[in-house]
Amino acid sequence: MENVQILLCQHVGAPCAPIVQVGDSVKKGTLIATPTGLGANIFSSVYGVVEEIKEDRIVIKPDEEQPEEFEPIKEGDKLEMIKEAGIVGMGGAGFPTGVKLSTQLEGGYVLVNAAECEPGLYHNIRQIEENVEATVRGLKYCMEITTAKKGIFAIKEKNDKAIKILREAIKDEENIFIHLLADIYPMGEERAVVRECLDILLGVDKLPSAANSVVINVETLLRITEAVEEKKPCFSKNLTVNGLLKDGHKPHVFFDVPVGTSVGTLIEMAGGIAEDEKLGEIILGGPFTGKSTTLDVPITKTTGGVIPTMEFMDFHGANVGLLVCACGGNEGRMRELADKYNGKVVSVVRCKQAVEMKNGALKCEDPGNCPGQAEKCIKMKKDGALYTIIGNCSDCSNTVMGSAPKLGLKVVHQTDHVMRTIGHPLYRHLTISKKADQLPNGK
Repeated sequence: MENVQILLCQHVGAPCAPIVQVGDSVKKGTLIATPTGLGANIFSSVYGVVEEIKEDRIVIKPDEEQPEEFEPIKEGDKLEMIKEAGIVGMGGAGFPTGVKLSTQLEGGYVLVNAAECEPGLYHNIRQIEENVEATVRGLKYCMEITTAKKGIFAIKEKNDKAIKILREAIKDEENIFIHLLADIYPMGEERAVVRECLDILLGVDKLPSAANSVVINVETLLRITEAVEEKKPCFSKNLTVNGLLKDGHKPHVFFDVPVGTSVGTLIEMAGGIAEDEKLGEIILGGPFTGKSTTLDVPITKTTGGVIPTMEFMDFHGANVGLLVCACGGNEGRMRELADKYNGKVVSVVRCKQAVEMKNGALKCEDPGNCPGQAEKCIKMKKDGALYTIIGNCSDCSNTVMGSAPKLGLKVVHQTDHVMRTIGHPLYRHLTISKKADQLPNGK
């Protein structure tokens, strides 16, 4: 077995501090690092020996035998156990769940992000299909802790099987509902979930608590149930491996992968990269918000996907304009893509709804609802761009297509090489309604 590399920062906040030493024996669930401020406990995901402690990670050499048993967390009230278990937002944000659930809603809402918004990822929906009871119990624990009156699963209307299973599971629950979402990106953005479920548009600087709610990811609910009922620490991850694979780009869903497992091991678990096709890049995460990675990089509590992609088309040195959007990659990621396409960046503009926060990150004023990008397209054309690479949401991409082709700009979405690899429609024209056909908050 390869060494497991457990990163010391798997959450919002500062890196954790190691509390083990080289040579220590550890088990699944052994506490190996603790927060130095805002953060969450980190545990060993394997039985083994600490081989190395680096500035950013703890390296563990696994034993040949890996028993199923784990070291339990200590008994306490439900919120204390969630904090002790080191649970964070496992949809990618990584905010410590124990801190989020400290909010007293006093009759508000726990909103479950079941959108599985990143195309090509399937593990959240599969979890609902295969483990709905534990998922619903996790929501009920959240409602109890936060004193919320109602719980709402926000799930895309297209997921017929999961919705049917979920409806059956909550048929006797008077205060738990389902809200159907349209199949557009980014319906899983936290403020989009609040807007769709509660009809409240939060400002870019507001948290869901401003709408008397908290938003919790589907997998996070499962880890909450494990902590409360089994005293299980958070040391494993559900994720999807998809893309340029030997079996014809079939998505593979893996449950309870030990945190610290390498990208390369996960690709091998999925059968390996197709040998007769040229690799473009490997993405850690989803097509919109993921980053390029290498085979030796370890997964964390927030990793959602591993996607090897087909090779990039060649721009042959042509001029490129970048339209940077809060919903997709940042400027650095967009420049990386332009380089991989063999293009020359001559213009960089931002989506008109992208607001820069104090930490430098961008947030959209109204995620998934875009008023138009003609002005930005004209700017890129004036700067001499032949191509534009965009990272926009479904609606924003649609508005780009209303002006860019008329200006002679060739549009490439940052997800194109991924979408072509997995056989998904490209993000261009919006062909469906942005509202699901539904009764609000129905069963």
